[in-house]
Amino acid sequence: MSNNYDNKEKNKPQRPEQDQRQNDQNDKKIYRFKFNLNIIYLLIGMLLLGLMFFNDDSSSQREVTYGEFQQFVRNGYVNRVVGYDDNSVEAYIKQQYVQQVFKQDSGKVGKKPFVMTEAPSRHSLGEFIDNEIQQSHFDGTVQYKKRQNYFWAIFWQIMPLIFFIAFMIYLSRRMSGGVGGGIGGGIFNVGKSKAQLFEKDGKEKVTFKDVAGLAEAKQEVEEIVEFLRDPKKYTDLGGKIPKGALLVGPPGTGKTLLAKAVAGEANVPFFSLSGSDFVEMFVGVGASRVRDLFRQAKEKTPCIVFIDEIDAVGRARSSKAAFGGNDERESTLNQLLTEMDGFGSNSGIIILAATNRVDVLDQALLRAGRFDRQIHVDLPDLNERKEIFGVHLRPIKVDESLDIDLLARQTPGFSGADIANVCNEAALIAARHGKKAVTKQDFLDAVDRIIGGLEKKNKITTEEERRSIAIHEAGHASISWLLEYANPLIKVTIVPRGRALGAAWYLPEERQITTKEQMLDEMCATLGGRAAEDLFIGRISSGAMNDLERVTKQAYGMTAYMGMSDKLPNLCYYNAGDEFGFNKPYSEHTAELIDNEVKRMINEQYERAKRILMENKEKHNQLAQRLVEREVIFAEDVEEIFGPRPWASRSEEIFNANKISNEMKQANEAAKKQEATGEKKSETETEAKTEAEVDAERPSKPTEE
Repeated sequence: MSNNYDNKEKNKPQRPEQDQRQNDQNDKKIYRFKFNLNIIYLLIGMLLLGLMFFNDDSSSQREVTYGEFQQFVRNGYVNRVVGYDDNSVEAYIKQQYVQQVFKQDSGKVGKKPFVMTEAPSRHSLGEFIDNEIQQSHFDGTVQYKKRQNYFWAIFWQIMPLIFFIAFMIYLSRRMSGGVGGGIGGGIFNVGKSKAQLFEKDGKEKVTFKDVAGLAEAKQEVEEIVEFLRDPKKYTDLGGKIPKGALLVGPPGTGKTLLAKAVAGEANVPFFSLSGSDFVEMFVGVGASRVRDLFRQAKEKTPCIVFIDEIDAVGRARSSKAAFGGNDERESTLNQLLTEMDGFGSNSGIIILAATNRVDVLDQALLRAGRFDRQIHVDLPDLNERKEIFGVHLRPIKVDESLDIDLLARQTPGFSGADIANVCNEAALIAARHGKKAVTKQDFLDAVDRIIGGLEKKNKITTEEERRSIAIHEAGHASISWLLEYANPLIKVTIVPRGRALGAAWYLPEERQITTKEQMLDEMCATLGGRAAEDLFIGRISSGAMNDLERVTKQAYGMTAYMGMSDKLPNLCYYNAGDEFGFNKPYSEHTAELIDNEVKRMINEQYERAKRILMENKEKHNQLAQRLVEREVIFAEDVEEIFGPRPWASRSEEIFNANKISNEMKQANEAAKKQEATGEKKSETETEAKTEAEVDAERPSKPTEE
């Protein structure tokens, strides 16, 4: 056994030598030559210039005196004479006399060697040539030419070559999309990744403090950042870092902003690009860019790669041959799937992606191992909107009396981007009116501007049209005030705004669960305008078209998707797999039942609206008349006519609950502080008492007389 062990040790390669060879290989890889397309252009240009000026067809020339020229002609050495307007002369030598003139072999001087000289004048040159022809000494040809500018001749010969090279450089850079605009750019970089790299020492950083709301989403991504900062905390327990996280949510909710905060907090290299950056008109370019992206990421590990709008490249692959497919996009997606979780290893690379169309993404992309987490970034609720307003109001000079709680209640359904737009519009409106600070009315006008469009006070309407619009809007306001589950009214206006001739502004209840009764009340309030026209004018108009569209869609949703119909209860005919909608998941008979149920539901709520309006006819007429007189009325005016609503809105309940919770927290903190103060006071009294007892027990010194 010992001999075998010794032999194995002798045959075992030495580690230091391996390491040295590996280092040498790494050095060779680091300093390897990088191919540059401009070198090819330079070589082609030099080759063409060389062929032009140093080819074998170039002829030797020699400058001689005019007397030597005359002697060459008399001896019969010349076969052609060219005279120029500047008195210069070129005499081309016959091949059999090259040795006598140039003292060289004819093979070394070219095919057309000539001598140059300067004649006294053209006239004397002509007389001399004529005399030699008569004496049979010259039997060649004579030509008289104008001296050419050799600079322009050479320039026009080189110009096409220069233009061709410049056009190729321009075309290659256009095809590569501007990648490597310097020396390294070119057509061979078209397959390079366009990812923008943010190093960890960047100056401008977005942190989690700049992201208001999104508490749950921030907690998810903060854990990824914490793993990059302190991986030992998780690996000691056997945990692994998530390979990817997909941010899902409606547009404008802060998905990209959250990714920027991750880049600012992670303190690692951060690659950012869009899904459309992989798409190119050349076949194979997308897959090449994916490979190059992950190659760069491996060199920077640990790092984060953020792909915004990933649905541009991650759309589900078509399973129907009849509809065809996008081979380039599918090959790009296949390469992305392989790089994220394939046979190779990409440890240390975290993929962050964002989309608002998660339903169209390929299932292979969504599975665990590629995107381990789906982080839902929803529209902000009441408290989150208040936080978002706090962030966007920092750089704005606002009035001290501004109530942020009111702004949060006035903007239900607004995303973070919408709230930022509201703040900016309010500042612009205040500046337009020459104010020193932005007030509450500026914010309300900004909300109206964003939702309804620009106010058009100069739009021409007749008195009859204004009264018809007022009756219509008063019908909405009256029914919404009298129904329990209808959205609370904010204001009603008959001033045209955008494409609408009038509008009733509500404060939608942000419910987590919506019941059938709540949806029916909303439907009844929406039909209130048409019902008021029918009852109090005696004719209907086109002004209710948008109301009818909303009601019809809501009724179809309640019947076909939510199972809220009496004849089709507990059934959902939603077909998520049919993207094109060619196949209905129900029969023609069922489709007829759905249509009948929708008609019945809408007609019932329409009759209900008419009944409520007839019961409150006088109050409705008062409201319509006030609307005609003032053009804009608020909830206070409706409350004055109909009386206060007996039901509290959900937003008021939330704010009251938050207020009570904050008061309880403040009371608890005050009690704790008081308790801590009492303990310190008792400790001080105890210490003072102990010192007094010690002084009393201490023996007194005898007095000296």
